[in-house]
Amino acid sequence: MMIPFVDEEFFEFLKTEYPETLPTHGRRGLGIDDLANQKYDTVVQGRASYDLALRIDVTSPYAHLREYVASRTLQASPDPNVEIVADDLVGRVRALKAEDGDLGVYLCGGSQIAGELIDEIDELVVKTYPIVLGTGMPMFGSGSGFAVSEFTLGEVRTFKNGAVVRTYSRKR
Repeated sequence: MMIPFVDEEFFEFLKTEYPETLPTHGRRGLGIDDLANQKYDTVVQGRASYDLALRIDVTSPYAHLREYVASRTLQASPDPNVEIVADDLVGRVRALKAEDGDLGVYLCGGSQIAGELIDEIDELVVKTYPIVLGTGMPMFGSGSGFAVSEFTLGEVRTFKNGAVVRTYSRKR
């Protein structure tokens, strides 16, 4: 649905700033599989996000990253590069964040796991497109309750196609 907004300018931004957020099969198809990770070396995704890849027979959508899928229903991983996290997702993410390294953890899709992980989120990268999707899509599922979490506005990038990317840092 957002693909029409990935024009030349926006694509250049993604390639330069966030190349690791593009799925491996897409990177290969575009001839950019050799781009180095800039911000993340690990991805955590929800089951619904992972299912999108499985539907097109891609079992490791982010093979260029360490991959974790939060799922209480997926019994076994269909790929050796993908670890299923069935219990204590918060504990697993805390352990990943505590590891030495310069790159972080990318949360890919899933408002329910975003709600569950709200206290572990250090930075928000919010992409907004000039379209309305019915009643909208929640950013954080009910797992976050009604707690207030403050973030400080960082960079704002506006693109000619109407897309806007804002970054926010956790206010601690």
